[in-house]
Amino acid sequence: MINKTGSRDAHAGIARPDDDPAGASINGPAAAAIADLERRFGDPWDPGNPTGHAAVLAADEAGEMLAAGEQLLDGYRLNAEFVPPELGGRLARLDHLIEVMRVVFRHDPCLGLGYGAGSLVPAVNVWAAGDARQRRRMAEVLLAGGRAVSGYHELAHGNDFARAEFSALPGDDGRLRLNGRKEVIANARRAEAMVIFARTSAAPGSRSHSQLFVEKADLPAGAPVHLPRFHSAGMRGVQLGGLEFRDCPIPADAVLGAPGLGMETALRSFQVTRTALPAMTAGILETGLEVAARFADERVLYGRSLAGMPHIRSILADAFTDLLICDCLGTVTARSVHLLPGETSLYASAAKYFVATLLMDATYALSRVLGAQFYIRDGGYGIFQKHLRDLAPAGFGHTARVACLSTVLPQLPRLARKGWLDDAQPPAGVFHLGADLPPLPFERLSVSSGGRDSLSASLSAALGSSELDGELRRLVLVIAAEQADLQRECAALPPGDLTVAARPEALRLAARYAAVLAAIACVNIWLHNQERHDAFLSDPRWAVAALGRIAERVGRDSGQRPRHVTERLSAEVLSRRRDRRGFGLSNRRLPG
Repeated sequence: MINKTGSRDAHAGIARPDDDPAGASINGPAAAAIADLERRFGDPWDPGNPTGHAAVLAADEAGEMLAAGEQLLDGYRLNAEFVPPELGGRLARLDHLIEVMRVVFRHDPCLGLGYGAGSLVPAVNVWAAGDARQRRRMAEVLLAGGRAVSGYHELAHGNDFARAEFSALPGDDGRLRLNGRKEVIANARRAEAMVIFARTSAAPGSRSHSQLFVEKADLPAGAPVHLPRFHSAGMRGVQLGGLEFRDCPIPADAVLGAPGLGMETALRSFQVTRTALPAMTAGILETGLEVAARFADERVLYGRSLAGMPHIRSILADAFTDLLICDCLGTVTARSVHLLPGETSLYASAAKYFVATLLMDATYALSRVLGAQFYIRDGGYGIFQKHLRDLAPAGFGHTARVACLSTVLPQLPRLARKGWLDDAQPPAGVFHLGADLPPLPFERLSVSSGGRDSLSASLSAALGSSELDGELRRLVLVIAAEQADLQRECAALPPGDLTVAARPEALRLAARYAAVLAAIACVNIWLHNQERHDAFLSDPRWAVAALGRIAERVGRDSGQRPRHVTERLSAEVLSRRRDRRGFGLSNRRLPG
């Protein structure tokens, strides 16, 4: 048995091939579908595999999308993952979508973004605000294997969408006229459908912009004008271009929802994409962890295996822990979209910031294991360098991390004075991996949590659990102290710190809130899944490591983990690498 101080032998309870837990969060047909996708990709280390690491690196060097990968995803009908079931697709659960796309990102992030996420972002806006015709047409485009793109950004204004100059103003014939340009769009040349954020009124204020659903087939000849591709360090295979429109007519009914609600539609839709995209890109860290563990196993230094050196094992353990934190926060936030849609404007933005930050920090830390091999772009370990370059967009995507903090910050004072004083608990299904979920409630997503935050209330409930003792209880008390200090400081925030002119100290409060939320997700995932047949998930040592890493980030812990905890985590990393298992909560068997 495991005692709650985690004093068991470091190698005990490591999952072996004959005790496959069949995935911690995915069951039934969804698990079978993911297994099918894994089989299609095959063993990435096989040099003859047309979608393996060697082929991915060759496509990257050529600056091209991996053609064999796109054919594979065509055969799998990946676009069906982005379409709700009532429209003929498979988008029933956000956590399932994340798991599917994580497989794609793990093999080739260019496929993940260029084939997958690039179409998901515009589609979600149509599901959230489109009428029956628009929803049907977007579904038809995607299910036929087509691509959709979104046009939010203008380089002159970045994430400040309210200042967007691209316009769609009425012409004399009653149709809207598109004028302006949108830059840095994935698949701009290949897309059949577009969702464009545009100014639809010359009046000042927040109701001057709308989102438009436009099909290229409906545009006049010569429209739009395609702008040259931007050169990029990462995602080199993704076709990043731009679109320019010059007095281009489109139907007046192209507007998604009521005119002037473009910003509101975007903020509601972002709750799905801010949750999903960083969690998907955790597949990049998975590959980085596998490469680093493989290198450590194979490299001998001074007559000793690198994998046996305490410093190397510590780096592997920390990166693995960070991946598990990302998994916990991403999973809880994804399930909250279904079960707590009125609160997810808060959780999604916090998760986007924290998960993206951890993924980049952990992958860079792993580069220290590879040493000089980290700089090499080909050979057996070249895939690490490619994935590291491809990870950078996860930090901004369609909204930068600081923009996510700016979404959280204005909500904190009300939470401090009201929401965090309410002890109403979230539904247990938020934390129970694999539990059933209701359909995605696009219509119930709100631009603000309204002062509600039931996930934060669950920390006090966790402290009341008899399962919690030893080092894990101590760390939960540390997080509770951070939560109390955060409440006091947020309640005292002046109005000037709730705007775009907020001081850095104020934004750091939003970052600290995201860290507390991550800790709450980790301890509750551990507490609520003790009945699952996964020895590692039941072991408190991973939760001790996770809360210790988070406490260290907020300056409340030394960062010195007990040796038996580090040994348990590093042994699990090396075991999973050797047994061809994934590194996330699912602990799923992989090809090879």
